[in-house]
Amino acid sequence: MRFVIQRVSRASVTVDCETIGSIEKGFLVLVGIKNTDTREIADKMVKKLIGLRIFEDADGKTNLDLKAVNGSLLIVSQFTLYADCRKGNRPSFTNAGSPELAKTLYQSIITQCKKEISRVEQGSFGADMKVELLNDGPFTVILDSDQL
Repeated sequence: MRFVIQRVSRASVTVDCETIGSIEKGFLVLVGIKNTDTREIADKMVKKLIGLRIFEDADGKTNLDLKAVNGSLLIVSQFTLYADCRKGNRPSFTNAGSPELAKTLYQSIITQCKKEISRVEQGSFGADMKVELLNDGPFTVILDSDQL
């Protein structure tokens, strides 16, 4: 499982010209799920996500987590995080989880996040989405379950 986490001042996701999710200060999280991922892996990733201390404290050090700054989450599924570009110029997505597995784990991630964070917005699984953000920093972190 991969999370691309961007600390944002604001972010939104639009489907068919309609904004379906938007946040102010917080994280935009792009979620990629591979075919061997499990709910246990998803829970471990959420725990790490929620605990990330990448907001600045009064001394300008990145010591504060999402809860400490009353931040929000915008979670968007993105199977292309498992693109394999080693052969040729056309990416392969054979490592990406099946739509059934990915949707189940994506919903589980959202449910777990809502238990911890007061505002959690989401994209529309499998839809053609337009994502806008104002990256704060910029500050982007990649979490990969194979490296936790």
